[in-house]
Amino acid sequence: MTRPPLSLLDLTRVRADQGPGQALRNAAAIAAHVEGLGFRRYWVAEHHNMEGVASAATPVVIAHVAAATSHIRVGAGGVMLPNHAPYVVAEQFGTLARLHPGRIDLGLGRAPGTDGATLIRALRRDPQGADRFPQDVVELLGWFAADNQIGITAVPAAGAEVEVVILGSSHFGALLAAELGLPYAFASHFAPAALHEALHLYRDRFKPSARLAAPYAMVAVNVACAATEDEARHLFTTVQKGFLGLVRGDRRHQLPPGPLDWTPREQAQVSAMLGCHACGTPDQVRAGLEGIVAATQADELILVTDCWDFEARKRALTLTAEAWR
Repeated sequence: MTRPPLSLLDLTRVRADQGPGQALRNAAAIAAHVEGLGFRRYWVAEHHNMEGVASAATPVVIAHVAAATSHIRVGAGGVMLPNHAPYVVAEQFGTLARLHPGRIDLGLGRAPGTDGATLIRALRRDPQGADRFPQDVVELLGWFAADNQIGITAVPAAGAEVEVVILGSSHFGALLAAELGLPYAFASHFAPAALHEALHLYRDRFKPSARLAAPYAMVAVNVACAATEDEARHLFTTVQKGFLGLVRGDRRHQLPPGPLDWTPREQAQVSAMLGCHACGTPDQVRAGLEGIVAATQADELILVTDCWDFEARKRALTLTAEAWR
């Protein structure tokens, strides 16, 4: 089979014993590492009021990582557009594109990336802002146009090359990406339930645009790879603990691998959220990824490899890349 390219979504996870500064240094280091492995792109995501995630100021993190790399695409997976004025997002990513031409991605989501209290009290966002997401995306695309007729220019965004991608975990994003003729990335690393139907709708309804002639679908996959299956499953418990924290409403720091203390119901919830994953030896991970590609016809795989130990994470990504060649 033809193997699609690999990319990395970095959760910029923060360990309590290291702090966010080390997480951000690790972000640049892991981006440089996967660049050397031939990965197509490196993304970070916008999250707020989460002690365990260091990428709240997403454009700043992208600038930091892009400066530490040379050719891998770097971007947001994504920016939660209803949290921001489209004009300001255009200015930010236009600036990034001028500093790093041909390398900047802008994935757009409509979720808040946080809890309800932070949404209203700190972000000062209208809870109904997500309803304007399609209009905001169209407005944002307009600010990247080389010229417009309204007498306002987003400097230096106008005419800048930024690849815009619609993110989603439901039919909504799939239909919007299809209508606008944009690439589509499905968040199957935490919400795989609607993956197959969303991809079908995206491809079936796709309308070619000046930005994209044919559908292009990216699928996110949790991956834990090690020399032995037991070691890989041990590493994967860090991911499972992170999702268990989400189930329990506990968004604290990244936790080390080890035994899981969960109820049968919690285990079922976490297992459902992590349904799109490949865990094991390089051969097992390759087979798992091949199965996902066969089922989804993904044009690109976006890996999420969340390890407590940084060197173990580097090894996991190296083993995965070597197995995928």
